[in-house]
Amino acid sequence: MKKIFLALAAIFALSLTACNDSASKKVKQESTTEAAAEAATPSEFPVMTFDRVSHDFGTISEGEKVTTTFAFTNTGQTDLIIVDARGSCGCTVPDYPKNTPIAPGQKGEIVVSFDSNNKPNLQQKTVTISANTQLGRETLRIKAMVSPDPVKQQQREAAAKARQQAN
Repeated sequence: MKKIFLALAAIFALSLTACNDSASKKVKQESTTEAAAEAATPSEFPVMTFDRVSHDFGTISEGEKVTTTFAFTNTGQTDLIIVDARGSCGCTVPDYPKNTPIAPGQKGEIVVSFDSNNKPNLQQKTVTISANTQLGRETLRIKAMVSPDPVKQQQREAAAKARQQAN
């Protein structure tokens, strides 16, 4: 019994010293990483400065296609490159300068189109931009109150009623 107790005590003591050692290494690694991040100045990255990051289309009719333009300026010190821009659904489509270097101080535009077909009521969509900025991602938002088409609304209500009766 005494041997078992001593063996357990030895294992416990070893595990404590092993944990302390790796914890101190992690703290040293984290402080080195933080120092390197602080040394990298934000000016090393391009910066997308938008005239606005959201747009409200107001009330539109179902089936209407609307567009808006988001203007931006590269306020950083290096060339800005937009790698990708994606809408949160297929009804939201961005048009952007893909893989085209935008020099510091230069302006650009992202045109966002929204198709309200089969999208009644309040719609809120996003466009996510992947670029070589410090964060790597920028987000634009659009919203619209879509007035339902009376014929399509009746069809939707009839389909919902049929589903409800089937259950």
